Amino acid sequence: MQKYDILIIGGGPAGITLTKNIKNKREIGIMRPEDHSMIYCAMPYVIEDLLPYEKTLKTDAIVTETGADLIRDRALEIDFENKVVKTEKNEEYQYNELIIATGADPILPPIEGRDLDGVMTFKSENDLKQILSTLDDGVKNVSVVGAGAIGIELAQALNEKGINTNLIDMMPSILPNMLDTDISKQAEEELKELGINLYLDQRVVKLDGDSSLSSIVLDSQQEIESDLVIFAVGMQPNVEFLRDTALEIGRDGILVNEKMETNLEAVYAAGDCVQFESGITGEVISGKLATNAVAMGRVLAANLLGSERKYTGFYNGAATKVGDYFVGGTGLTEKIAAENYDIITAEAEFTTAFPIMPFAKDVRLKLIVNQADRKVLGGQIISGEPVTDKVDKITMAVQYGLNVDQLLDFNYSSQPYQSFYPAHNLLVKAAENAVKILDN
Repeated sequence: MQKYDILIIGGGPAGITLTKNIKNKREIGIMRPEDHSMIYCAMPYVIEDLLPYEKTLKTDAIVTETGADLIRDRALEIDFENKVVKTEKNEEYQYNELIIATGADPILPPIEGRDLDGVMTFKSENDLKQILSTLDDGVKNVSVVGAGAIGIELAQALNEKGINTNLIDMMPSILPNMLDTDISKQAEEELKELGINLYLDQRVVKLDGDSSLSSIVLDSQQEIESDLVIFAVGMQPNVEFLRDTALEIGRDGILVNEKMETNLEAVYAAGDCVQFESGITGEVISGKLATNAVAMGRVLAANLLGSERKYTGFYNGAATKVGDYFVGGTGLTEKIAAENYDIITAEAEFTTAFPIMPFAKDVRLKLIVNQADRKVLGGQIISGEPVTDKVDKITMAVQYGLNVDQLLDFNYSSQPYQSFYPAHNLLVKAAENAVKILDN
C-alpha cells in the first residue's frame, strides 16, 4: 500500500496551491478523478470562440514539477481511524495527514423534466464538451438559469454566437450577491442592448419536452422555447461520500477552524468543500470562489510547514464583464449590510483617464459604511475599463477594518492614461462624500 506524508484529495485551486507551496518539503500525493485540471472561469470564453478549448487546460506539470505524485483516481471511502483512503480503482492509500479539497458541484434543482436531453450544468470539462457538442448540432434557442457572474458570462457567449439567448433568475436583479440594484440596473440595460432576453424575478417550474427539451415553463406560466437549458444557480460542496463518517459537516461544507483543521486529528480541509464565515459579520456565508480556495490553501500550507497562520474569512471580492461594462463588488451589499448595521452609502464618479484624453471612460464607485464606527463594509464599481484592481483596494479596506476617515489619507498615483486628474482619486472622493454624510 502506497503511503504519503500528506495526501490531498482534490486537484482544484486549493489542492494545487497546497502542492506548490509545500513543494518537496513533504512527501505529497494529490488525487483527482478528472483528466485535467481546468481554468474553469475561462470556460464561457471557449463557448464564445474567444479561446481554444486547450487553453483552459492546466498541465499536470503544475503539480508534478513540485515533486508530488499525481494520482488519477476518485476517493470513495476514508477510514479515518487507520488513515486509509479507498478509491474507485480499488486502490488504497495510507497517509500521515489528509487534506480534503474536493471542491463543489453545480446545483441542478429538482424540477420536473430535469432528466430530459438538453438539460445541463456548467462547471466541469465534461459539461463544456457536452455543451460544445450540442451547439455544433445547431441549436437555435438556449436558456441560462442563474444571473450570477457565470450565468451572465455564459449568456453573453451564447448570444455572441448568434443564438437566441434567454437569461432567467428568481431574483429581481442580476448579480444580487455582488451588486445592489442601483448599480446592477445599468448592467441589465447593457444585456438588453446586446439582445439577451431577461426574465428576472421568475422561477423555472417545469422543463417540457418528450425525450428532449423543447421549452421552459416559468412560475408566471410563460413558456419559453428552448433547445438547451444550462443551470448556473450555485454550487454545493462535494462531500456526499463523507456524510456518514465522523467528520463534521455543516449545511455548506466541512467544518474547519481558522487553521483549516477539521474535528478529526491530522485531517484538514480547504476550498469550495469547506463551510466558513464572513470576515465581516462572522456569520456563515457562501464563498465558493477560486480566490478564496487559493487563500485557504496558502494558510494551510504554511501551517503544515510549521507556521501559525489563520484564515480570516470570506470577503468575496469578485468581478465580471457585462457588454462594454466591467463590474465588481466586495464585502457586504447595501441590502445585506442594512440587515445588521445602520449604514450610509456614498459614491464618486470620475473617468478612467484624464477627461481630456479621447479614450477616457466613465467609472462609478459606491461605498457601504457602518455609521457606528465609520468602517467600510463593502463597495461596488462599474466602469468602462477593468475593475479588479479597484475592487481589491476596497477589499483591503474592508478586511483590515479601515474607516472612511483613514481612507482620506490614502496616497495614490496619477497619470493621464490611467487615472483622473491628480486632484482627485475615486476611492478617496467616495470616502470624502461618506465623511460629509456622516458629519452632517
